[in-house]
Amino acid sequence: MALIKSISGIRGTIGGRTGEGLSAVDIAKFTAAYAQFIRNHSEEEEITIVVGRDARISGKMVEKIVCGTLMAMGCNVIKIGLASTPTTELAVTGEKASGGIIITASHNPIQWNALKLLNSAGEFLNDEEGKEVISIAEKEDFQFAQVFDLGQEYKNTTWDLRHIEMVCGLPLVDVEAIRRAEFTVALDAVNSVGGIIVPQLLKRLGVKRVVELNCEANGKFAHTPEPIPENLADIAALTRESGADVGFVVDPDVDRLAIVMENGEFFNEEYTLVAVADYVLSNTPGNTVSNLSSSRALRDVTTSRGGNYEAAAVGEVNVVKKMKDTGAVIGGEGNGGVIYPELHYGRDALVGIALFLTHLAKSSLKVTELRKKYPEYHISKKKVSLTPETDLDGILNSLKERFKDEKITDIDGVKIDFKEKWVHLRKSNTEPIIRIYSEAHTMEEADRLGEQVISLIKELTL
Repeated sequence: MALIKSISGIRGTIGGRTGEGLSAVDIAKFTAAYAQFIRNHSEEEEITIVVGRDARISGKMVEKIVCGTLMAMGCNVIKIGLASTPTTELAVTGEKASGGIIITASHNPIQWNALKLLNSAGEFLNDEEGKEVISIAEKEDFQFAQVFDLGQEYKNTTWDLRHIEMVCGLPLVDVEAIRRAEFTVALDAVNSVGGIIVPQLLKRLGVKRVVELNCEANGKFAHTPEPIPENLADIAALTRESGADVGFVVDPDVDRLAIVMENGEFFNEEYTLVAVADYVLSNTPGNTVSNLSSSRALRDVTTSRGGNYEAAAVGEVNVVKKMKDTGAVIGGEGNGGVIYPELHYGRDALVGIALFLTHLAKSSLKVTELRKKYPEYHISKKKVSLTPETDLDGILNSLKERFKDEKITDIDGVKIDFKEKWVHLRKSNTEPIIRIYSEAHTMEEADRLGEQVISLIKELTL
């Protein structure tokens, strides 16, 4: 069993003893703490919270506990049902709500679920706010409402269509250009909410034919849900064999987008943001932001378009803050998370799909040809399991000393920048591991750098 409390929300495996997994008691406790946090910081007499969920099989159970607890705390609930993370974010601002809870464990396996907590802007709580919620929960410093002050529950199932229309109405989304291109698109939605909303989006965009795979939103994930190549052999084959122009893959809550080229090879999830940013920057020059673990390709594309690139600590909330600070016109994360402020400050696979298809249509290129336009980098992603005895700070300090002659960034773990490559080590927010990302011009070189660092870590832990 596992229960992780972090900037990414309250995440854990379903069941087990209280405090050891995401049990019913833990769900209620953290929901009550969040409601108390919202009330503590709100000037509104009536508190309204939007609740949406992905399709994982524990979702309905968690939703009932969350909504009931919010009502018990005196909050009104707008339940939007099966909905993507970006849809729920938009619903918070659209409903003028005080906050929102997204019930999703994102790319984690089926045993997991989580509470992602939003503020009134439909954005994730920052680190300080998240810690306050955790403190309230641990102290049980919340107070339930009296009987005449209980909240009410309302349902609103219109937000999928409203989200789609908002995306299609963006100035840089050219529905007519996409329609004229007569695209065939293959789609893998891993049996979650992407199977509901993405086909509707593609139809609204004028895609000629959609070839669906794992689009029944039953929560029975057909493969490990993280949208990385080793989990996506079926969609790669389907894209190639169906004659599709492009394949799209979304994770269970539809905030990440992976792309498959027409030949069945992967576009590379790092290049989802790169390609979309290239299109946006060609029309609206400006700055960009991604996190420290994302490819240098975004920096290269940005500077070639006359903009400035900045790196943020890992975590959507950190990227969003840096985007606001620098006035970035687009940003996101190299895991396929596109953040386009013209719509909202949140990773949104629907925006990524619409902008990418517009870019593809206007370029008159095949996806393989479009990919060749961008700088060639390869990222190796490795991990080392942590034990309670692991002295992570000691390891990172030793590595900083070892590579003190290189450029060191330590706002989030340690990133070591060499002239032609880099490596970034950080503790995961969602799993008990150290993530080790390394990038170079070839995968062999990136792997070699990652293995070199792993060997050093093993030496330091002996």
